[in-house]
Amino acid sequence: MPNENKCASAETARARFTRRQFLSKTFATASALGVFPAIGLSQQPEGSSLTLTLSRFLAAVRFEDLPALAVEHAKMVVASTLASAAAGSRIESARIVRELAKERGGRAQATLWYDGAMLPLAEAARVNAMQSDAAASDDSDLRNVAHTGTTVAATGLAAAELTRATGRELLTAIVTGYEAAGRVGEALVSQSGFHASMIAAFGGTVAAARLCGLTDEQMMHAISLTATSMGGIGIGTNSWAREYHAGNAALNAVNAVLAAGRGYTANDDMLEAPRGFLATIGGSEHDPANLVRDLGQEWDIVTHLAIKLVPGAHAFHPAVEAAVNAAREAGVEPDRVERILVSGPRLRSVRPARPPADLIEAIHSLPYFLASAVADRDFSWVHATPEKIASARMAQLIGRVESDPSPPPVDYAWSWGATVSIVTTSGQRYTSTVDAPRGSGPRGIEWSDIDGKYRALMPESGLSLDRTEEILAIIHRLEELSDASELARLLAPG
Repeated sequence: MPNENKCASAETARARFTRRQFLSKTFATASALGVFPAIGLSQQPEGSSLTLTLSRFLAAVRFEDLPALAVEHAKMVVASTLASAAAGSRIESARIVRELAKERGGRAQATLWYDGAMLPLAEAARVNAMQSDAAASDDSDLRNVAHTGTTVAATGLAAAELTRATGRELLTAIVTGYEAAGRVGEALVSQSGFHASMIAAFGGTVAAARLCGLTDEQMMHAISLTATSMGGIGIGTNSWAREYHAGNAALNAVNAVLAAGRGYTANDDMLEAPRGFLATIGGSEHDPANLVRDLGQEWDIVTHLAIKLVPGAHAFHPAVEAAVNAAREAGVEPDRVERILVSGPRLRSVRPARPPADLIEAIHSLPYFLASAVADRDFSWVHATPEKIASARMAQLIGRVESDPSPPPVDYAWSWGATVSIVTTSGQRYTSTVDAPRGSGPRGIEWSDIDGKYRALMPESGLSLDRTEEILAIIHRLEELSDASELARLLAPG
């Protein structure tokens, strides 16, 4: 990666002192004047930081180093994120923050998708990430249930537009950013009580750092600054706070990159230190070695990417797919369904449910997912609409969803796998198990599914059909794009 800081203004190119350099110079001067004896400042040996090791690896990756499937999945992430943002752009939470950002204004650096306003890099990344997350129709890491694709695409496209990066540079930034987030999540092991945006933010940091041309050390400092900046409480998933988290992940990621690019430094070991990010967020269950274990052996975007092919919390997608399978096999009307039983490694209890009041409640309600799937023998983008959320057929079944008291013995490869059984009034039982859902790395992700999702959601963008098809064609051949601003221009109306 070149060492030219492409996202910094020219006037910042003068020499700067870090705090350590300032103190070293001050103490040396004072010692020479006999004010007090020379003091040696402790300095961590170069290369000893796991964060720096990870940064050096991620900064050195070239497009030619990436497996073909990693490149294809990165393009799919772009298509999926833009589609989800089209639907999310109409949600009130995204509108509020978009309008606030436009009122603040600033340097015209990157495009607000489907709006056309040009805003500073960090603000554009924030708004676009919020739009994607608000619709709950983006992507998810199979282990962490973190919407990393939203963050890397929003920050990556904004930074690529500003720097006029090539499609290859953008794709490499997306893959390496996704890798960074996955490794931090793997090192955390557990982040009980915290929202997964804390993981996704590191993906945006690495993606933007590459596109802005940061050095290895600057990327390390940007990662450290992100670690000390990120927040997000898990309970916020049940409100607009969820997409606010997503916006903050992109905003903090870009701000950290811009600061580090101008010489701002932080602890080299902010991630792995005893009181660092991993220990603070993960407690005793963290494993810092996972940050750098087997670097380059496989890519997280290949093995753990899961694109949502239906709306809502991705953790419930295996269960809803299993429910659709069982319902189609049963072929019975709602009044003949006595119980809908669900089980899985992380689905040990199901709270009694009432019909959801709105989209926020619906997209995080497992009973709503399963009742809708059994009522309609399907579950798709239409189930995020007010009409389906208020469906009488769904309401007839939602109270019949419960945990399976005698779950079948299933050896799940993925912790969010699920088994659903439909028990009819005549005592018949129809059962289906889904481990990894459709649209995930282990099952294989098909372009036909991504294209179908894109075409289902993009009409919400307000762009013409011809324009959306032009955008999709560019995404399919993104590695051939010579200037990413060409894609950004098409995301503005008019």
